[in-house]
Amino acid sequence: MFPKKVSIVEVGPRDGLQNEKLALTASQKIKLIELLSDTGLKRIEAGSFVSPKWVPQMANSGEVFKALNAREGIQYSALTPNLRGLEAAIESGVKEVAVFGAATESFSQKNINCSISESLKRFEAVFSMANENDIKVRGYVSCVMGCPYEGEVSPEAVSKVSKSMIDMGCYEVSLGDTIGVGTPLKTRLLLESVLNEVTVDKLAAHFHDTYGQALVNLYTALEYGVSTIDSAVAGLGGCPYAKGASGNVATEDVLYMLDGMGVSTGVDMKSLLKASSYISDTLGRAPISKVANALLAK
Repeated sequence: MFPKKVSIVEVGPRDGLQNEKLALTASQKIKLIELLSDTGLKRIEAGSFVSPKWVPQMANSGEVFKALNAREGIQYSALTPNLRGLEAAIESGVKEVAVFGAATESFSQKNINCSISESLKRFEAVFSMANENDIKVRGYVSCVMGCPYEGEVSPEAVSKVSKSMIDMGCYEVSLGDTIGVGTPLKTRLLLESVLNEVTVDKLAAHFHDTYGQALVNLYTALEYGVSTIDSAVAGLGGCPYAKGASGNVATEDVLYMLDGMGVSTGVDMKSLLKASSYISDTLGRAPISKVANALLAK
């Protein structure tokens, strides 16, 4: 039984652009976010407050949030890995943030330079400050179906981290197939394990399309009742800590599939294609989205 309605979380302006070689200006990012705001999307991840030394593409996130003409009814969120990032986000007027952990120790060490348990410990201060400032916190779990350093990942490890994040105060946990190695069977085994610890209304799917499996994996997640999907316009991005990982699944491809299934999203394809064309032209390349290329060619 598929959900009748799916919430699409647009992560292109953050997870997408952070792994593009060209660092966009604040005005270019704001233009993209405004075009995405025209589509009917209600959740847009607009930037991250991380060290510019590690992710220079996100260095102007504060400027973006301060200058952004926020639309009523749209949640513009930011990634904040630590207390310093949260403080900067609050100062920039952000009302929802995300923290991220990993399902493997190796990826946690490479990504945020600490163990899984240490990363969760660090979040305690973040949750405390977020609560004091009435800020919602979302959680990401990386490498849920494979790790670039450890290979196979046990679903039980993902379940444990996911439950810990929910228990700490995350209103939702997004399961990230960071290197895109998932298959429908892996997705099924993952969800059967995680759903023993976390209710389906608190889960989101964040699947990269490295091996062309993202849509069929999302279809499997939909069969289990997952009704929140992360995607990036034009298939932007990837992961700077996972070599060879291509971009997130394209929002256009996800929307085409959901429209064809009769699942409501509230997102308009024509408006989405305008955003896709803009960012692709700005980056000087064609969209990675198959649907965008097919429709724009007509």
